Amino acid sequence: MTTALASAPSKLAATRRASNARNRRRGGRGANIALGLLAWVIGILFVFPVFYMLLTSLHSEFNAATNPPSFFAPLTLDGYREFFGASSGASPWPPLINSATASIVSTIVVILLAIPAAYALSVKPVEKWTDVMFFFLSTKFLPAVAGLLPLYIIAKTIGLLDNINFIVILYTAMNLPIAVWMLRSFLADIPVELFEAAAIDGAGLLRTLRSIIVPIISPGIAATALICFIFSWNELLLANTLTSIVAQTAPVFLTSFVTSQGLFLAKVCAAATAVSLPVLIAGFAAQDKLVQGLSLGAVK
Repeated sequence: MTTALASAPSKLAATRRASNARNRRRGGRGANIALGLLAWVIGILFVFPVFYMLLTSLHSEFNAATNPPSFFAPLTLDGYREFFGASSGASPWPPLINSATASIVSTIVVILLAIPAAYALSVKPVEKWTDVMFFFLSTKFLPAVAGLLPLYIIAKTIGLLDNINFIVILYTAMNLPIAVWMLRSFLADIPVELFEAAAIDGAGLLRTLRSIIVPIISPGIAATALICFIFSWNELLLANTLTSIVAQTAPVFLTSFVTSQGLFLAKVCAAATAVSLPVLIAGFAAQDKLVQGLSLGAVK
């Protein structure tokens, strides 16, 4: 009898603990469901403008201009035909080729310069490397519009106005500080023992960079390259000021669709969709590497 009375409180406590554990599990499941729904809502809010732009590009100008919007209007490719030159005087291919050239070449040059710079600032840090990193960061403090006049005068003086090579140089200088900062964070996560082992085996700097560093931080390189490519492809201010016809880029060409005669919504949406496709394709192609790269350089 005494034993039964003594065990009753312990059984009651065990029952309460089990009940609390079940309540916590239910609360955890409810919180996970709520967070999942919130993530879906935020994702839809971000994707809806892109979906609406794509849908509008497939409508006629009359249906695109209706208020409220006509989501179930007949679909047509007239906007894309006009954009790609079937009904317009200017072809989009030269600006698209210029944007691809400037973005790809500048990104390759940035990566080739940023990897040894990041190596020197992380694995083999130079004296006062923090000052060097701050200098790289300080180059982004000045608004781009503040440097337009000097850049225009320099380009005019040396005969590089409306020249794609000058745009490549500017995009390289624009993205290099970001690339050095990103790649340094990736290199800082590599164990020093790997470099010591390579030195013992007699590997030089170039062999170390090629055989050890690049394979290990390839996700970080992909993430950095994608960001530099997106920044270069979307850049408008410098290209709009320093180019006119020969070196005109896709964003500059896109602004020509807004004229004094009016805004042709379906045509503009078709042009914007076509100009956005290379960035979207690059993002999807490098999606796995991008996620790995961002997690590789994360602060732990």
